[in-house]
Amino acid sequence: MRTLILGIGNILWADEGFGVRAVEEFHARYETGPDVTVLDGGTQGLYLVQFVEACDQLLVFDAIDYGLEPATLRIVRDAEVPRFMGAKKMSLHQTGFQEVLSAADLLGRYPSRLALIGCQPLDLEDWGGPLTAPVAAAIEPALAAAAQTLTDWGVELRPRAGSAETFQRLLAHDLDHNAYERRLGGADEETRP
Repeated sequence: MRTLILGIGNILWADEGFGVRAVEEFHARYETGPDVTVLDGGTQGLYLVQFVEACDQLLVFDAIDYGLEPATLRIVRDAEVPRFMGAKKMSLHQTGFQEVLSAADLLGRYPSRLALIGCQPLDLEDWGGPLTAPVAAAIEPALAAAAQTLTDWGVELRPRAGSAETFQRLLAHDLDHNAYERRLGGADEETRP
């Protein structure tokens, strides 16, 4: 089973970057086998079709407006996912990702398993700002939910040996979570995953 672990969102709009930061931290913590792809999908929209149609199992991290308390996580699965990706769109990437799922379905290459780990944002108006502290703190339980879902799907995860600083991060240079938010004075160290 080919598995895609995907984070989508825009790191330039505060909590809108939750999905990207969650997948980045997932990559920092876990090694996977060759049948697993870990991808920062950013705001690429339809450019992600090639990755989605190539997988059998798809796990997505994203900031989703569920109308809940800020930083609340909600996990939806399979047929429910497209409905939540389209409800209360917060940015163009969500419309784009809904189209990605539709295109994969039309091509007859829709994943057999699908899970969305969504986090209710607190702030989407802080252009260039970091994740808010509550949403940054939600990354830890999101990773636990992802690890459980992937284990249930039969995906083998291994904790990375040594420090996360000893290998190439998913986002290199000044865009990775630590460098970007340290420069901006983001969430306190105690709340950062």
